[in-house]
Amino acid sequence: MTDKENKERLRKRVEANDPIAIFIRGNYHKDRRGGFSQDMDKALELWHRAGELGYAKAYVSIGVAYNRGEGVEADKKKSQHYYELAAIQGDVDARYNLGNDELHVGLKEMNTGNIDRAIKHFLIAVGSGIDKSLEKIKGLYKYELTTKDDYMKALQSYQGHLSEIMSSQRDEAAAFSEEYRYY
Repeated sequence: MTDKENKERLRKRVEANDPIAIFIRGNYHKDRRGGFSQDMDKALELWHRAGELGYAKAYVSIGVAYNRGEGVEADKKKSQHYYELAAIQGDVDARYNLGNDELHVGLKEMNTGNIDRAIKHFLIAVGSGIDKSLEKIKGLYKYELTTKDDYMKALQSYQGHLSEIMSSQRDEAAAFSEEYRYY
């Protein structure tokens, strides 16, 4: 498919209010791909629209933009707001990001309340297979910032996730290439 054909197909999906297509088009504007010009304002506009239509990943992208100051002035409160919107809609990457934000504040201010909230976010993300969250909890346990019980919950939750997604087809794919490895 040519860029022109892809662009036309995407345009039709955007006009039909397909939130995933709207999100993808926002990504294309952010990264100057798919024949679209680089336009961070347009990307943010499209991500807002996709988020309002229920696509949580769009709110994560807005949160990342505010966190990094990409196309907008860096603003940690706005970043957290958009991560929270995504988390409410069930996005586990947003949970991981919220956990990181809470952890950084907790370590900076030596506030155990923030660290406890970070652990709760990481535990939710681990249950959906976000292995980075398991590594964060492991690190917190290593430095005695969480309990053995929390670390065990994380390990069990991650193992439960792997058991749920296990299949012979995935095992065959993983044997074929590291790229397809899920454990």
